[in-house]
Amino acid sequence: MPEASIMKLLKGQKALVTGASSGIGKGVAIALGRAGADVVVNYVSGDEKAQDVVNEIRNTGSKAYAHRANVSQEGEIIDMFQRMYKEFGTIDILVNNAGIQDDAPFDEMTLAQWNRVLSVNLTGQFLCSSEAIKEFKRRGVE
Repeated sequence: MPEASIMKLLKGQKALVTGASSGIGKGVAIALGRAGADVVVNYVSGDEKAQDVVNEIRNTGSKAYAHRANVSQEGEIIDMFQRMYKEFGTIDILVNNAGIQDDAPFDEMTLAQWNRVLSVNLTGQFLCSSEAIKEFKRRGVE
């Protein structure tokens, strides 16, 4: 389907996708941009890959920027959301996609490995959701 014929169903919506520089997050971020949403491309490493996603979204006519933040770090999440509010005014869509896998046999996995996985995969989800919900409630969305 040609780009021009795609309906911009999400025009005016502001989205944040964590872990958006590759894989599923990249695909979701680009799809949101194609649908008309302005997108924050969150990533933790790979500046060039994140900027490539931003450029692809901008080529659809939507606004986008990359923001490096470790989702397991509360201060970095607060800063990311504050920048989003400054740049886009609000948040309408949060896609908690960031996640890591650190495989090891159970009896060989270190506590540090375990805690790192939990911090990114669970605490990151909690921190991002908590910040988004604060904004939804401020706007009266329940």
